[in-house]
Amino acid sequence: MDDLTRDTLEAAAFRRLLEHLGKRSDVQNIDLMTLAGFCRNCLSNWLKDAADAQGVPLTKEAARSHVYGMPYEQWKAQHQSEATPEQAARFAATQAAAERH
Repeated sequence: MDDLTRDTLEAAAFRRLLEHLGKRSDVQNIDLMTLAGFCRNCLSNWLKDAADAQGVPLTKEAARSHVYGMPYEQWKAQHQSEATPEQAARFAATQAAAERH
């Protein structure tokens, strides 16, 4: 596969991931971190890192708005709940396990 085709396919997959996450606002970032080791904030950080590497001006806030589909503070107010003790415990256990590897 040539580089242009790979980049096009990867970009389409990323857009579909963002669309999927946009429809699943019920899935909290802590759950994504526990299960997959990344969350929406990670995606926005990776997007900003890619922009920085290419010399494209992109603020952290703009990257988050792109990933969340709205300003981050608005998303948090509408969709983010306080982590339950169970979520926090699972996250802590996952982090501890990752540090051992």
